[in-house]
Amino acid sequence: MKKIVGFISFFIAIGMLLMMITHNRLAGLIIIALLLFLGYHCICSD
Repeated sequence: MKKIVGFISFFIAIGMLLMMITHNRLAGLIIIALLLFLGYHCICSD
């Protein structure tokens, strides 16, 4: 469980950092969608 929480926290931090760098709302939404998909894939894959 600690690995999952750490993994999620890491990608949330990456997303927040990228939102600080890019002030574009569309780019932010694309980054959020990609991070959510990546996190879901890593958690649910065997």
